[in-house]
Amino acid sequence: MEITWLGHACFRIRAKEATVVSDPYDRSTGYVLGRPTADVITVSNQDPAHSHVDGVAGSPKVIDGPGEFEIAGASISGVATVLRPAKDGAARNLAFVIELEDLRVCHLGGIGDVPTSDQLEQIGSVDILLVPVGGGGALDAPPAAETVSLLEPKLVIPMHYRTDTEKAQLDPLDRFLKEMGIKAPESHAKVSVTRSLLPAETQVIVLDYKR
Repeated sequence: MEITWLGHACFRIRAKEATVVSDPYDRSTGYVLGRPTADVITVSNQDPAHSHVDGVAGSPKVIDGPGEFEIAGASISGVATVLRPAKDGAARNLAFVIELEDLRVCHLGGIGDVPTSDQLEQIGSVDILLVPVGGGGALDAPPAAETVSLLEPKLVIPMHYRTDTEKAQLDPLDRFLKEMGIKAPESHAKVSVTRSLLPAETQVIVLDYKR
């Protein structure tokens, strides 16, 4: 499995079975999405910064509600969580668990609170966690770190934080890294993961914005 951060809260998850793009954004974020191709799009909430499905090429199936789905070889579960009041007044966020190549990836979208015990049970075990860390309505550093400790993933990839490109008023990444007790981790253009390569203990990986 190959994971690439496309900016803001958007990732491309490419596996043998299928390619999933999570939370494609519009230009209001400051990032440029390009035209990634996908078999499946997951949309955590209807803010244009998370739901610009027209920016994705191909003929993807869009999942924007809770439930369990089997599409193009991918098993995907949508779990309803809390979204802080957004521009459209939306209250619901969806966390998605995406199963590909015997790995479970959880994309938390714009989640605004630490998951409840019921939500944690619905999410289940997580190998790779894609977590917002910069606030702006979503989790900031302390609750993001708490969420990591509750879910106990093997790999953590932060998203939704301040960069030179990001237009939203978000906190910088280093606040989350400090909460996690990490100093200046090496950044990567993308990460390739197999079950055999998962670390024994939780590790944070920082991905560069893929232009």
